[in-house]
Amino acid sequence: MPTRGNQAELLDHEEVDSLTIGRRIRQVRTERGMTLDELAGAVDRAPSQLSMIENGRREPKLTLLRAIARALDTTLDALLESEPLDERSALEIGLERAMRGQTFQALGIPPFRIGKTVPNEALAAMLTLHGEIERLRDERAATPEEARRANVALRRLMRTQNNHFPELEVQAQEILAAVDHPGGPLTQRTASDIAAHLGFTLHYVPDLPQTTRSVADIKNGRLYLSSRLASKGDPRTAVLQALSSRILGHREPTSYAEFLRQRVETNYLTGALLIPEAHAVPFLQEAKGRRAVSIEDLRDAYSVSYETAAHRFTNLATVHLGIPVHFLKVHESGTITKAYENDGVNFPTDRLGAIEGQPCCRRWTSRVVFDVDDHFNPYYQYTDTGNGTYWCTARVELSSEGAHSVSVGVRFDDTKWFIGRDTPNRGVSKHSVEACCRRPPAELEAAWRDQSWPNVRTPRTLLATLPTGAFPGVDTTDVYEFLEARAPR
Repeated sequence: MPTRGNQAELLDHEEVDSLTIGRRIRQVRTERGMTLDELAGAVDRAPSQLSMIENGRREPKLTLLRAIARALDTTLDALLESEPLDERSALEIGLERAMRGQTFQALGIPPFRIGKTVPNEALAAMLTLHGEIERLRDERAATPEEARRANVALRRLMRTQNNHFPELEVQAQEILAAVDHPGGPLTQRTASDIAAHLGFTLHYVPDLPQTTRSVADIKNGRLYLSSRLASKGDPRTAVLQALSSRILGHREPTSYAEFLRQRVETNYLTGALLIPEAHAVPFLQEAKGRRAVSIEDLRDAYSVSYETAAHRFTNLATVHLGIPVHFLKVHESGTITKAYENDGVNFPTDRLGAIEGQPCCRRWTSRVVFDVDDHFNPYYQYTDTGNGTYWCTARVELSSEGAHSVSVGVRFDDTKWFIGRDTPNRGVSKHSVEACCRRPPAELEAAWRDQSWPNVRTPRTLLATLPTGAFPGVDTTDVYEFLEARAPR
């Protein structure tokens, strides 16, 4: 039995929410033969106020609940947790909760008033259908569920730390000091020096296993990379990513969450080596002082890819510049493949809270940039959203997986620090409303839904996140056969 001291806590418990309390009040009032007006008069409140409480649209204060309990000749405990609900009240509460959930929103069904004339059988049928839709959604998400949960947990950690990990910054500084790096852009020679410092020699081979970016032979101190990197592309990133795992002392991951955490740490340390914090922070602070912050300038100053510069900017922007920021990488199909935010932007999520794999709003900069003809200059856009106005800069980059857009964005108030703030490009996004872009206009849907059959193209990057084995997507037999053939005799 709850005491008076903990009754207030019960009001916030999910099992005794305002819907349940309201229905219990209505049930007891009806059993007592009291009208709403009579109860309202007994507690000195307007009938409309009590109606909102009974319908679960307003949470009553503890003092009012005590008055209602006295007027109904019952106890506060009975209203909070003891009074059993009748079948009708239980059905109404279940449907009210369902209408507030994501499934109804995704189906485009607005909340509606449950009238007294709606039969119990109809309410039960709607709840059964809702439960089956939820079950099918869970079943469809079951295979990548571990990956999605791991992504959600890791993104929460990144947001908590403003995507800045001091211990990794220290490790980067120690490695750079060990090879006497003077600061500024890290050269290919310096990358080789880091490999030598860690006891590895670099070997570029034409037959690197297709499912790998590099293979480290720890026993013989050899690091194998694709010979294609030597003729085109930037071998520094592949070298540093492989070496970062050794610097961090990674062991074979025992779960997908551990694998994902290792990959994020590896990419972070690689970025910290390519764009050293001690050198980059003054560079960015000086640019902020001139109100001329630019991802392109950061990219050019350190001779890295736009994506690397964008990632690295998110590591440093909030901690050193005081600028909350968000990052998006979107496949040309419109699917989000990477995301980060600490500026309150409202990313689309699934029921687990995962962003990766969700469709990006067509109105956002990350999608609009695909339709821009000028690929030489960056694209800037302001976008009005339900959470406020955001400004973003974006570019399209090509990869073996197709074209991706990479964008960095900030809140409107922080736009003053960036080059591109004077852009005339504007968009309006209501992606929280299904009709914004996920559902076609009613006329088009009516004309074509039964007259079309698209053949779906799924980005391989999504399939690569499935948790299959210690190193997802890697054919370990190929790797071991490769090492056996290459090992010195």
